[in-house]
Amino acid sequence: MTRTLPATATGGPVVGRPIDRVDGTAKTTGAALFSAEYPLPDLAHAALVHSTVSRGRITAIETGAAAAVPGVVAVLTHLNAPPLKPAPKVSPLNLSTLVSGTSVDYLNTDEVHWDGQPVAVVVADTLDAAREAAGLVTVTYETFPSTVDFAAEEKHAKPQKSTMIMPGGAKKGDAEAALAAAPVALDLRFTTPTHHHNALEPHATTAAWDGDRLTVHDGTQSIDWLRTHLALRFGVPAANVRVIAPFVGGGFGGKVNVWPGTILAALAARATGRPVRLALTREGVYRTVGGRTPSTQRVALGAGTDGRLTALIHTSVTRTGRVGGGPEQVTSQSKHLYAAENILVQQNLVELDLLSNTSMRAPGESIGTYALEASIDELAYRVGVDPIELRMRNEPAVNPIDGKKFAHRMLREAYARGAERFGWADRTPEPGSMRDGRWLVGMGVASAYHPSWQLPASVTVRFSVDGTVLVRCGFHEMGMGGATAQAQIAADALGVPFEAVRVEYGDSTLPVSPGAGGSMQTASIANSLLAACEKLKRELDTLAKRSGATGMSPTTILAKAGVPSVEAAVGSDTRFGRVAGQLKFMAKFVRDQRRWMKAACGAQFCEVRVDPDTGEVRVSRWVGVFDVGRVINAKTAASQLRGGIVMGIGMALAEETLVDPRTGRIMNPSLAEYHVPVHADIPPIDVGYLDDPDPTMPLGLIGVGEVGITGVAGAIANAVHHATGKRIYDLPITLDKLL
Repeated sequence: MTRTLPATATGGPVVGRPIDRVDGTAKTTGAALFSAEYPLPDLAHAALVHSTVSRGRITAIETGAAAAVPGVVAVLTHLNAPPLKPAPKVSPLNLSTLVSGTSVDYLNTDEVHWDGQPVAVVVADTLDAAREAAGLVTVTYETFPSTVDFAAEEKHAKPQKSTMIMPGGAKKGDAEAALAAAPVALDLRFTTPTHHHNALEPHATTAAWDGDRLTVHDGTQSIDWLRTHLALRFGVPAANVRVIAPFVGGGFGGKVNVWPGTILAALAARATGRPVRLALTREGVYRTVGGRTPSTQRVALGAGTDGRLTALIHTSVTRTGRVGGGPEQVTSQSKHLYAAENILVQQNLVELDLLSNTSMRAPGESIGTYALEASIDELAYRVGVDPIELRMRNEPAVNPIDGKKFAHRMLREAYARGAERFGWADRTPEPGSMRDGRWLVGMGVASAYHPSWQLPASVTVRFSVDGTVLVRCGFHEMGMGGATAQAQIAADALGVPFEAVRVEYGDSTLPVSPGAGGSMQTASIANSLLAACEKLKRELDTLAKRSGATGMSPTTILAKAGVPSVEAAVGSDTRFGRVAGQLKFMAKFVRDQRRWMKAACGAQFCEVRVDPDTGEVRVSRWVGVFDVGRVINAKTAASQLRGGIVMGIGMALAEETLVDPRTGRIMNPSLAEYHVPVHADIPPIDVGYLDDPDPTMPLGLIGVGEVGITGVAGAIANAVHHATGKRIYDLPITLDKLL
């Protein structure tokens, strides 16, 4: 995607400045096209028919009434749908295999694996006709016994197996024995429910075939992996698949994987010979796109009377679907945040006959920090130590579990700055001791934490004789300001004005980028972009020597050499080049894993007001201070951190997907019944960051996309306890739990 950058004040470095997003005008004026808005000739529309059982087999399907609706082009079922290749098995050596939403061969099987699985697709000239006809398809099933009740099946959970990507557990010393011997001990149980992403833009795909060449417009967070997956499923070369995704209306992890709607849009287009658009309803998103797993967690802490930890135990149970999904790193932060003498963490899994779970903003740490930080707060009350002071007494100098050095860790500084900005010194420690009229007032804190990751990226940079710079990389723009940040980086690296840089992104024809997930996209691309800029400057130096223009400006060098432009590339998208890049990445990943512990962290400060008669909770103030390394764009970084905090407030006080424990059906698949925060629920959010570079990361940046949500639910739970004296162990914190 190409966007002309707006003129800005020049002079001096632009990295770190609060520059407006380059796509802001297009989005606010409606000029930006999303995946369900591309006008294609002879476009047809598709609607899904969902299964109504959680496990079974289709014995009959009646489509006559649907086919008779005026405008219906086709009704596709397992009886007449084109064949698909099976989904690949997950392999850590081929990260694109991680993108499969499920292992089901959609419409190529009569088997049903979850309530909501698509069992038919209706294609019609209009969306209204397609949806009307979909409601007329009737399906008869032979039902099989199913397992859908997470709470009932928790006792059957098995230890999660460790992989190179995610360990299932870790230990240091004998934590259970240390807990039993500790002068102060607590052993607590927490639960969190299923969550769904609810991005502003529901999932939608527009697909068109030209012979054996496929073009899809899709709101994906993983352009390259989607292209690879579609090529495999439809049996065509990857070069024959083009994925276009210049704008994504929010993802939060829900658009990383390839879900049924995308596959079936392409399937319907191939079957009908027409371009097909399949835009999911909000309910359709719940039925066919995975959400966050529920969890149960045990946190047990042993300490001396001074609050210094002698034992830290954190275990979890989460679920996957029998047809897909993966574990969440719920105990991740508990290996790194506190200097306990003995540590035990273990994650456990149970398989259910439900749609696969998937990543959701800060998967694992967002719910894991809730349980850990509420437990640390409880320990502070037990030993009579201020919650911040207790954390500082247990702040480690090296990674607690294995002694590795921290690449960057300024949590003490974050707490000190946050406490001053928040006015923590004004807090009286006794629960229920602070009031404002009839409202009970509470203050709580919690630590934020998210690991820092990096993947290979391919980038090209072109410098033209007119002084303009073109950066090309197929990365993703979901609203975080990725194109703006990379333009800032290129401008400083090449010594040109910001407005001279143009960025192309969001298309699989561009050099390959990693997906937008794990807070790694900016660092991954920046690493390659900086290398490409250095390579380009060396090319200019060589050209200058040949043309006798040494010491002159780049534009003069090109003009004297009679060359319109010079270009440099980092990374190769050939098959051999990608394998070589993957091996290089894996080697660096292993080296870094052995040497450093890399992560963003921060301090969350929350004030709540609780109505003692109704149990209503209002978040009245928020301060968050973060150690996220160097900040590339002050405005977009603050926006990302605020967005994470807002999402965390929703997780703490409102969000809960209700699953019928008898049938596995989601009972509240809409924004009318799944409650997310609105403007009236959110106070002014004061966000700060230390802006101190991590020397082991490109430009010193760490990543800001996900750390903002971590610790939020813990801070709110702790503030509620301070206000009321009640410790809430089960999210969300609703008024019935406080009465």
